[in-house]
Amino acid sequence: MVRIAVALDIAAVLLFVGIGRAVHTDVASIVGFASTAWPFVFGLALGWLALVVSKLSVTALVSGLVVVGATVAFGMTFRVLSGQGTAVAFVLVALGFLGAEMLGWRVLLMALRR
Repeated sequence: MVRIAVALDIAAVLLFVGIGRAVHTDVASIVGFASTAWPFVFGLALGWLALVVSKLSVTALVSGLVVVGATVAFGMTFRVLSGQGTAVAFVLVALGFLGAEMLGWRVLLMALRR
């Protein structure tokens, strides 16, 4: 289940980046996509590291909160450190979208298990 959980969270980040780039840019390039994605992928990795260290169930709702929080907090920090911009609206959109995706599949799984 861990591999599937990681894949779903990575897919959420990549979908977020893909939609964002499609809405805000005319140029579709691998380099541009990677430039936008890496801060959030690293943030996600740190969130998953926290899950592994804490031994939380990867499918628990609290795990989703940890992963979303780390992805957005570290992702925005890495964006700033790398000279990419952030704005309050962007942070809120990231929290909303990634929260819906990363918490959403966990909630759906909990419902299916009942």
